[in-house]
Amino acid sequence: MGRGRIEIKRIENTTSRQVTFCKRRNGLLKKAYELSVLCDAEVALIVFSSRGRLYEYSNNSVKATIDRYKKAHACGSTSG
Repeated sequence: MGRGRIEIKRIENTTSRQVTFCKRRNGLLKKAYELSVLCDAEVALIVFSSRGRLYEYSNNSVKATIDRYKKAHACGSTSG
């Protein structure tokens, strides 16, 4: 039997919220890495915590990936 669904709402307990953020952040960074390796995709991930701390992953330069995104977005050639 699979896990039950959780209700998606803000976690009120500060400690629990911080622990959950840490675990989910690590999982998200791992998924970004896996996507870049398995699919040879250019990936950039930027996350700010509620305290304003920056976490990022990129298999290339984050700035280069953002510049590429801006250029593609300006030309209207994004898909998905």
